[in-house]
Amino acid sequence: MADRMTPRQAAPWIALCAVAFAIIASVLGSNEWAPLGFERAAVDWAVAHRPSAAVTTAKAVTALGTGAFPYLVALAAGVVLVRACRPHRSGRDAATLLLAPVLWLVAGQLLRQGLMHGFGRPRPPASDWAFTPSGFAFPSGHAFTAALCAGLLALAVTRTHPGARRAATTLAVAFAAVIGATRVYLGVHWPLDVLGGWLLATAWLLLGAVLLRTPGRPAPEEPTADRSSTSM
Repeated sequence: MADRMTPRQAAPWIALCAVAFAIIASVLGSNEWAPLGFERAAVDWAVAHRPSAAVTTAKAVTALGTGAFPYLVALAAGVVLVRACRPHRSGRDAATLLLAPVLWLVAGQLLRQGLMHGFGRPRPPASDWAFTPSGFAFPSGHAFTAALCAGLLALAVTRTHPGARRAATTLAVAFAAVIGATRVYLGVHWPLDVLGGWLLATAWLLLGAVLLRTPGRPAPEEPTADRSSTSM
């Protein structure tokens, strides 16, 4: 629905996500960034239910939340926008449409990195890891990146092909959910790290939807004959 939101409509949802993120950060900070009881229980359960085949699959899936893949997804969002508006845009405008989702993803990563280093929440103990991660825990970079890149593509698709809104949104949510779940399953994040990543990504996506608004697919013009016949 973000593709149809006006700034006034989007503002409460952006604020809601930002406030929820801030509350989680405040609760964790007041607990000296140690895991809450349910977080410890979730990671313990994951560690106890990790057959080798499941770990291999989870590693392959979680890899989609980092590296080049998310930027290719964001670039695909730009391609969708350019293809929909190409006959009505100059070369400079087309380049802006193409790169806007990627640049918004990059800007979001800078924000997320700043917050992550500012908070400095430790990851789960190394004994719980299925592989060796890097950096701090909150908010989860994979959860944030997966949700944002998938959201950008879904936003572009629903903006230019309204009939695909439900499918695009469902796939984006599923992609973000699976990537986030693998982070806990592999023992490299606490659950609230993942939730924080999702909330931050949602707020950033909605802000981008407002700031980077583009017109949808133009409606085809009526044939001249039809217009003349209706005026008679």
